[in-house]
Amino acid sequence: MKKIVFTLSAAAIAAGLISWGTFGHEHINKSAVFALPAPLQTFFYNHIDFITQESTVPDLRKHTLNDKAEGPRHYIDMENFGSPDTLPQSLTEAKKKYDEKFLQQNGFLPWYIEEMMEKLTKAFKEKKKTEILFVAADLAHYIGDAHMPLHTSANHDGQLTNQKGIHALWESRLPELFGKNYNYHSSEAKMIDDVKKETWRIIMASHKLVDSVLITDRELRAKFTDKKVFKTDPEGKIIKSKYGAPIFSEDYTKEFHKALKGMVERQMQAAIASTSNFWYTAWVNAGKPDLSDLDPAELTKRNAAFLEEDLKLWKEGKLFGVESEKEF
Repeated sequence: MKKIVFTLSAAAIAAGLISWGTFGHEHINKSAVFALPAPLQTFFYNHIDFITQESTVPDLRKHTLNDKAEGPRHYIDMENFGSPDTLPQSLTEAKKKYDEKFLQQNGFLPWYIEEMMEKLTKAFKEKKKTEILFVAADLAHYIGDAHMPLHTSANHDGQLTNQKGIHALWESRLPELFGKNYNYHSSEAKMIDDVKKETWRIIMASHKLVDSVLITDRELRAKFTDKKVFKTDPEGKIIKSKYGAPIFSEDYTKEFHKALKGMVERQMQAAIASTSNFWYTAWVNAGKPDLSDLDPAELTKRNAAFLEEDLKLWKEGKLFGVESEKEF
């Protein structure tokens, strides 16, 4: 087994975190590296283990470290902000228009993505290796969240429609159970002409899927009894996760995955493409700095063959060892 060496030590990641889960975020970050053009791809590949493992650090700050500032960075409750035409242009303007309590409750994900893009561009310009890697990994996490439909809705866990638990089912349990057969190949990175416009395009596209997610679940539940929808113990009581959400049965989970007709896989693919696009755009806007001198030449040379091999697997949809097999 090959071993990619990197000079930064990755933080330990707690298992079972919310928001695409460890599986989803790690697969998105890792796959996005292969959509980058050379020479940017070479630099990111030298640190692909770090980029992959750091993908869930924002969730670590939120859930494990209980960082109060972290939560609203992960979502935006679009229904509570009114018409998209009236939305502020920046996080600074949003903080002037809305009070802190409102933003804490309703989130500011798209504006934070734009702020992170500014930080990444600055890090590229200044060729600060540590900052490039940390900010790039964090930015990818928030872009991943933006592709999760329920991260754009006030009904984020179906709590308003008696569908509690739908959030973790969609973004964590489905990828963990069926993601091994997903195809993680995406289009190659493209320059984003208008970062603000593209960020809101992603948010609105995800928001349009909210009703589909909830309706699909509601219609499917009507065909099951509660004891068939959820896992139960020997006494017939519904088993809950450590977060208090009911755990869905394997039968229901499989049927729900089929009923979504590939939605989760498509959103992961879109998140991969967007992540590489944002990384690439930040680098271009920074003037395409030469990053080759940030790593030892022998490290880059040693990884060259591995990169070629993995890039081929990525293009074939086999990066993670299993060829995509459609179940829908």
